[in-house]
Amino acid sequence: MGGLSMDQAFVQAPEHRPKAALAEAAGIPVIDISPLANGDEASVEALAAEVGKASREWGFFVVVRHGVPDDTMARALEAQRAFFAMTPEQKAAVRRDEAAPLGYYESEHTKNVRDWKEVFDLVPREPPPPAAVSDGELVFQNKWPQDLPGFREALEEYGNAMEQLALNLMELIARSLGLRPDRLKGFFKDDQTTFIRLNHYPPCPSPDLALGVGRHKDAGALTVLYQDDVGGLDVRRRSDGEWVRVRPVPDSFIINVGDIVQVWSNDRYESAEHRVSVNSHKERFSMPYFFNPGSGAMIEPLEELVSDENPPRYDAYNWGEFFSTRKNSNFKKLAVENVQIAHFRKDLKPIV
Repeated sequence: MGGLSMDQAFVQAPEHRPKAALAEAAGIPVIDISPLANGDEASVEALAAEVGKASREWGFFVVVRHGVPDDTMARALEAQRAFFAMTPEQKAAVRRDEAAPLGYYESEHTKNVRDWKEVFDLVPREPPPPAAVSDGELVFQNKWPQDLPGFREALEEYGNAMEQLALNLMELIARSLGLRPDRLKGFFKDDQTTFIRLNHYPPCPSPDLALGVGRHKDAGALTVLYQDDVGGLDVRRRSDGEWVRVRPVPDSFIINVGDIVQVWSNDRYESAEHRVSVNSHKERFSMPYFFNPGSGAMIEPLEELVSDENPPRYDAYNWGEFFSTRKNSNFKKLAVENVQIAHFRKDLKPIV
């Protein structure tokens, strides 16, 4: 399954290899967001406070009663499994490359080590093709498999449901920061760089040496993750720096606060470091939705959240350039670690 063969490219450095057994993460917030649907202001504000607490203390949380229809989920999951069951030749027909980063791929690198997985990337909002493409510019054009009836329709439907859920969550995050409810919505217009990833983690012959995805933080604004019941998502616990396993919760999504929200909030919220462990006996599927602003967005602490006493902790950076640099590193091992928001952190002097 997946056509992967274990070699040195997958081997993590000794200090980053997964332990044989991990403790289950205890106390992860599970938040029922159905009060959003009834419009009761007091209930929504209480919900926003829950989201804010989870974002401060964990950097992620689990949402239930989220409003995504069961049949929408079922069709997307069926489409995902059908794609990865295709032959290597069929998958190769929609293979991505450095200039066109959407489609199938099985050689992604995280932290300069190859991941034990195969993926299919697509954008739910496909931008119009550019009149001319300059060197290094990414072209986001979906590559739909031709031999899979219903695949495109199922994932477009899923993308629409995810966008509504993500916008609802951004409203709660805005409220939790004391901002007006629609403060963040304007960053996510038709030019957004949001994408959906279908992940397949085949059984791995050396799960003590490799990872499905190496340790990282999500660079975008928000990640809405579906994971199946196999389990494998690990998060680094802030209290002691230990890795703990996130137990799958039926009919839920895991929400990761991304680096952009960390910058917008001026470090009130912090994105969580996480990874994916694999096993030797059972394949695993997951489906993250990466909610990202338009490529022209300048990312910096929001003016409402900075002051003389709490100055901005980051210099502004262009999201499109940042995103392209991160995408390009997926295809090759770099001499240095890829760009991170830490590279834009200001060296603040204490106020005297």
